[in-house]
Amino acid sequence: MFSLPIVAAHPDAIPLTLVTKAGLDAWSNDQADALRAWIGATGFLGGSGETCLIASADGTLARVLVGLGDGLDHWVCGRLACGLPEGTYWLDEMVGLEKSAENQAATWLVLSWCLGAYRFDRYKTATSDAPAILVWPDDVDRAYVEGAAYAALLTRDLINTPAEDMGPDALALAAETLAVAHGADFKAIVGDELLSENFPAIHAVGRAASKAPRLIDLVWGDADAPKVTLVGKGVCFDSGGLDIKSSSGMRFMKKDMGGSATVLGLADWIMRAGLPVRLRVLVPAVENAIAGNAFRPGDVVATRKGPTIEVGNTDAEGRVVLSDALALACEESPDLVIDCATLTGAARVALGPELPALFSPDDGLAEDILEAGLMNNDPMWRLPLWAGYQRLIASKIADVSNSGESGLAGAITAALFLKTFVDDGIPWVHLDLFGWNPDDKPGRPVGGEAYAQRALFEVIRKRFA
Repeated sequence: MFSLPIVAAHPDAIPLTLVTKAGLDAWSNDQADALRAWIGATGFLGGSGETCLIASADGTLARVLVGLGDGLDHWVCGRLACGLPEGTYWLDEMVGLEKSAENQAATWLVLSWCLGAYRFDRYKTATSDAPAILVWPDDVDRAYVEGAAYAALLTRDLINTPAEDMGPDALALAAETLAVAHGADFKAIVGDELLSENFPAIHAVGRAASKAPRLIDLVWGDADAPKVTLVGKGVCFDSGGLDIKSSSGMRFMKKDMGGSATVLGLADWIMRAGLPVRLRVLVPAVENAIAGNAFRPGDVVATRKGPTIEVGNTDAEGRVVLSDALALACEESPDLVIDCATLTGAARVALGPELPALFSPDDGLAEDILEAGLMNNDPMWRLPLWAGYQRLIASKIADVSNSGESGLAGAITAALFLKTFVDDGIPWVHLDLFGWNPDDKPGRPVGGEAYAQRALFEVIRKRFA
């Protein structure tokens, strides 16, 4: 269990004063001459993320000024937990913000503090210093902060763990642990059982690995409640298969199970919040490895739903395993299906690491998610399910190709491929996400990241609560 760096109260907590550039002069004018001089000497101007440490007469830390810039930057506290001196702090006042904005601001500032405190130090012989602690403000949505933080931290830990310790077996154990914690039902279909249970595509991709492929299936909630099914790509390592990746292309492929980590974190939040849904989480967990029994370019793979897949490229394996999971998801006609996957480099070329590509045939659902993303600092960008590109994944010997002959419109053709295995009329969203922060930002350290979680939680909450 993660421990958030927050306490209910502390008698000696150090005040944090958050101030905009525009509000700094007025605040400073109310202070003693010596303090005004100190602020000027440090060069503090109230820029976003700037800090100014203020000492008391006995030399101890008495206050910290934190710059808000030109207005509220939701991530402004994202470096404070690991950047301030060790101790306990409390949010004293926000200078330069409208009073109506302060309550909402506090929720985001506390969340950014928690997310910025995260460090993945499982393999370090000497752990880093403890983060600074924050006192819960009075007017803050604690349930939101805790839900969002625990979800994101679980996702980050799963992605950051090396593939040797986060193979299909370990990913299944993480899902089972989550199920036990929330009283959910759990099962996994493993190895050759996938064939007898009619999941041939998952088996084909994962059969060459030393750790057997499996389908993870978690179910929680009232059976009569609206059915929400989350599907996550669980490729625990992607060598590219026989169409092997370059060494640089393979370097961060431990993150290719980022879709599964995202939906497991989201599931934790949904269950923690007790949303009135019947939640199901499906994760096809495999390693795309190379051995004598690896699936080959030119092979034709059977699927649970029926359409056959010609393997144009073994490095387009994620959509193959998702085909079986999406087919299973649709068999009980759920009210909503969401799949998350680190699926295509094409989406990253188009949108970069910070914007997941959203696909859905349901305009209203897509707009709800995009709006929730903007409201929850969790942006996405919608790309079209352009039917005209279906020809790009046509196959001469099977029903569909997993890669086609052209690399053009790669994110769109991958989404169209998945759509083949989703029943018409079922509300469905596909998110092609990166699952990784390539550079360090406030509240978002380098490494695994939980993109789209806050937006998806809000949409599920509004639709079904």
